[in-house]
Amino acid sequence: MDNNHIKIITKNRKAWHNYTISEEIEAGMVLLGTEVKSLRSGQANLKDAYGRMDKGELFIHQMHISPYPFAYYDNHEPFRKRKLLLNRSQLKRLAAKIREKGYSVIPLKVYFKGGKAKISIGLARGKRQYDKRHAIKAREMDREMDRIRKKNY
Repeated sequence: MDNNHIKIITKNRKAWHNYTISEEIEAGMVLLGTEVKSLRSGQANLKDAYGRMDKGELFIHQMHISPYPFAYYDNHEPFRKRKLLLNRSQLKRLAAKIREKGYSVIPLKVYFKGGKAKISIGLARGKRQYDKRHAIKAREMDREMDRIRKKNY
């Protein structure tokens, strides 16, 4: 089996709509056994999740991983904060960017890569309402152009 096989568990689709993603970083996660089993069954949600620095470490807050239904005892808390595994240089660079006004860390997707749970986080800046409208208008214009091209061929 290929070690770089990627199985995507969940994506944060709203992140691309609500934020301008300037940088994307892959990180490992510190998880409990029942969390890994629950992730393998696709039971995760990134809807309101965000990253926050705490004592020089990066944590993901409000990421929901459903309790594993076959665990008899010692099941995990669904909304607990989870530590991300990054290099020290990456953490310092992220901390400097987060201190800048308007930047935040947003999780983009959770996936398994080579049997290990990974999370893709983005360094994001919030979009204004008019930016969102402009993006929707551009996307609809591209779709219309594709329809016209297909019709002409």
